Amino acid sequence: MNRLMTLIAAMILAVSAQAQVMMLSEAHAMKRVNTNQRYLLLPVQEKEEIAHVKVICQNQVVKELNVRLAVDHVDYLVPLDLQDPAFNTNQQRPSTLLLDIMFGGNRRTTGAMKDYVCWQRMVTSDTFDTQNVERFRPAYHHTPLWGWMNDPNGMFYKDGVWHLYFQFNPFGSQWENMTWGHSTSRDLIHWEYQGTPIEADALGTIFSGSCVVDKNNTSGYGNGSVVAFYTSAGANQTQSMAWSADGGKTFTKYAANPILSSDIPDFRDPKAFWNDDIQRWNLILAAGQEMRIYSSANLRDWKYESSFGLGYGNHDGVWECPDMRKMTVKGTGEQKWMLICNINPGGPFGGSATQYFIGDFDGHRFSCDSKPNVTKWMDYGKDHYATVTFDNAPDGRHVAMAWMSNWQYANQVPTRQFRSANSIPRDLGLFQDGNETYVSVVPSPEMQQLRGKKLKTPTETCEMVVDVKGSATLTLSNEKGESVVMTYDDGARTFSMDRTKAGDASFSDAFSAVTTAPTHGQIRQLRIFIDRSSIEVFDAEGRMAMTNLVFPTTAYNKVKVKGGKATVYEVKY
Repeated sequence: MNRLMTLIAAMILAVSAQAQVMMLSEAHAMKRVNTNQRYLLLPVQEKEEIAHVKVICQNQVVKELNVRLAVDHVDYLVPLDLQDPAFNTNQQRPSTLLLDIMFGGNRRTTGAMKDYVCWQRMVTSDTFDTQNVERFRPAYHHTPLWGWMNDPNGMFYKDGVWHLYFQFNPFGSQWENMTWGHSTSRDLIHWEYQGTPIEADALGTIFSGSCVVDKNNTSGYGNGSVVAFYTSAGANQTQSMAWSADGGKTFTKYAANPILSSDIPDFRDPKAFWNDDIQRWNLILAAGQEMRIYSSANLRDWKYESSFGLGYGNHDGVWECPDMRKMTVKGTGEQKWMLICNINPGGPFGGSATQYFIGDFDGHRFSCDSKPNVTKWMDYGKDHYATVTFDNAPDGRHVAMAWMSNWQYANQVPTRQFRSANSIPRDLGLFQDGNETYVSVVPSPEMQQLRGKKLKTPTETCEMVVDVKGSATLTLSNEKGESVVMTYDDGARTFSMDRTKAGDASFSDAFSAVTTAPTHGQIRQLRIFIDRSSIEVFDAEGRMAMTNLVFPTTAYNKVKVKGGKATVYEVKY
């Protein structure tokens, strides 16, 4: 009897849902939605074409989004917040909204629109479940609660809080609908989601950028105000700004946006920073395959200074996500500038990666110390991209985070509720090897807090410290025969990671790989962080870093070391 009642209730719900849908053509529908509950849950089927949805309130379009609405199978649900302030009229919440939905796809293969499963599963709810249902979701890395994430954006530190913004699609776990998601942390490890403070407008969707803490009120928005710079991605890419008086929780967009424009199609990712040497602000952004440098006294009016990049480093892809920091070279006291230049494609093992240049910068022009044909990589794994640093970090630190994926397969990795994580936080420095200066990369000291008791065997979330004497080989494996082999060659001074037998690689021919890094000297100790679907390896002195994703059927619970000794630590998260 209970089963019959459940079936009848489901049929009534389906009929009710259908009754609110107006079928206008073979690809066009409208749906009236009551706003008496918090969310409208949108059913997503990733294999389907994008449907374009207009949210209409009192005959005005108040939001637009693209979502792969389910046709015959629901992969997961995503929430449309019915309490979005953008929907309010005269500061009052509307009782209903109208969704204007235009489907893509071929009706001959997807069937009649009235039969789509999305109409039955598109329901309102006061809750949306963000609990971890993904076995590959990392435990101690930052991830979005749901949806797609790529580049870290706008990172800054203020009043004891680390702020991380990120490229975010709230309406699916593939790239689309770019806006800035926002998370905060007091320890760089435990993150709390804070919403989407900068969203698309008439100038376009919101691409990558940066934030600065304006300590001296050069902008006129107040001492300590937070000023954001981002790319407005419309028909062309222009640069916009916004400011926050509440520490980055909400932003007011500058009324005279855009503040910078160009006739180059790839013109994006502004990174602003205060330059003590000239007592002015600098801004660097990517323009095709070069970086353009600007200066300003007030964060609004920018003067073009120079460009860098012609003939230098790797040019096999588009330059993106720049950064510039002045740092001290270890053991010398000399100060040099690091210019970060992320590139896609063109990475050392295919796809996206982070290259950098070391040189001098006078606030107007950057000059590289290396010869033009020298390319330096910050991380020699396949899954380290869009690296940028936090503004206003304490104690003169240079703290960086990266997007832990690769454009070759980021949309296809075997997760659904969410896609992508950030790397663990890393502190950057400079060191010399021969006649060249390189960036050192070490796990930020906050990671030490996570280290718990010693374990006999690896787990899906652990840290390993490996002391090596000469050449060494470390093999992680599980009972399914899956393995990751890491090899340090003391003679060649190289470190490699082989993930060709690591687990699931069926989603992309580009995933299986052996990655190899120069070590710039002898390695005596390695630190290895394992977190369900990622392995990050560091030379303890910072001269080598390697980040790779893995998708094992079961956790690696065996470790074999030849030429060294591994100590496994619990990670407390």
